[in-house]
Amino acid sequence: MDKINCVFLGTPEITNHTLESLSKDERINLQLVVSMPDRPAGRGKSLKSPDVIIKAKELGIKTIQTENINKSEVFLEFSKNNQIDIMIVFAFAQFLNEKTLEIPKLGCFNIHTSLLPKYRGAAPMQYALFNGDKETGLCIQKMVKKMDAGNIVKEQKINIEDSDNLGTLHDKLKNLAPKVVTSFVDDLINNSVVEKVQDEKDVSFAPSIPKSETLLDFENQTNIEIHNRIRGLSPIPGAFCFLNNKRLKVFESELASDCLKPFEVSLKFNTLVIGTKRGSIRFKLVQQEGKPKRSDYELINGFKSNNTEIKVHSTRIEK
Repeated sequence: MDKINCVFLGTPEITNHTLESLSKDERINLQLVVSMPDRPAGRGKSLKSPDVIIKAKELGIKTIQTENINKSEVFLEFSKNNQIDIMIVFAFAQFLNEKTLEIPKLGCFNIHTSLLPKYRGAAPMQYALFNGDKETGLCIQKMVKKMDAGNIVKEQKINIEDSDNLGTLHDKLKNLAPKVVTSFVDDLINNSVVEKVQDEKDVSFAPSIPKSETLLDFENQTNIEIHNRIRGLSPIPGAFCFLNNKRLKVFESELASDCLKPFEVSLKFNTLVIGTKRGSIRFKLVQQEGKPKRSDYELINGFKSNNTEIKVHSTRIEK
């Protein structure tokens, strides 16, 4: 069989391992990488290319950057002048219209970081952690116009450990993706792709997380819910509350046994324990506004040296 002509669509760093794997696969002719335009980043707000564009240029692969692939004259011209067999899409952050989906001969295939039809949408890893799931995985689905609703052509499960957070789960799935894609390419080469229809009655959604959802609510959330939200938002962007009227981001926590009311604080044994709707929780690794990350022990020692009382809130208190 001739090489498979492939176009890769992606944006963030999680896609890089898969891109590099495809570039080294002798069965694949990686023709093009498509991503978003450069964006301002960092304190200086200088323009930065998407991670996948940086990697593609390192690998010597042709690139196109566009706000809308469906309207990109450069991409449309490329597709007219080149036979595209498949397009592989991974965290691309753009919808493909029907005309674009019809461009590749064999179809467009999306890599999704959940076990579809569970958690369709932009934040499947976060929601798996929010809900305390014990397993998740990676799916490749043949794309249709409806979001994440296409037939599944390859999937693999992994366990979610109690110690996992968004960062560790991200890395597990980043490392798994090239293996799953390689297995899918095997099926393409052997003409043995099997499509599994998603069961619509099992559909759930994982939409993008607004900033308001990163705020911890000790009055309406239990210690387990707060602990899982911290896991799902660590290390980026970080769940937060207010401590002595300053924003406090929380990156690590554990359930505690103290009997405390919502917002009530205990500092015994130099640990920062807070009451919730039900149960209490210890904040183990935190970051105050304008300060580096540090343990609760270090945080408490700083307050004790200044004889300052510690109060926790879910909003800033007007002075």
